[in-house]
Amino acid sequence: MANHKSAQKRIRSNEAKKLRNKYQHKTTRNAIRDLRATTDKTEAEKMFPTVSSMLDKLAKRNIIHKNKAANLKSGLAAHIATL
Repeated sequence: MANHKSAQKRIRSNEAKKLRNKYQHKTTRNAIRDLRATTDKTEAEKMFPTVSSMLDKLAKRNIIHKNKAANLKSGLAAHIATL
């Protein structure tokens, strides 16, 4: 249990940040899943920039590693190219 006011505030703010990060990460994973499930190339090409920017934002905020974001974007681009 935290004894200082600042430590109690840190606990509250960490919980809020954890929930926000979890929401953003889950939303991005769902967008990736939807893009991979798409069989229409034009629709996939239209979705790719938004998913790519979502991954970049997660990497910028250290929710995921920057190399993981790059690998996911590369894999999605390859998937779109094969459609």
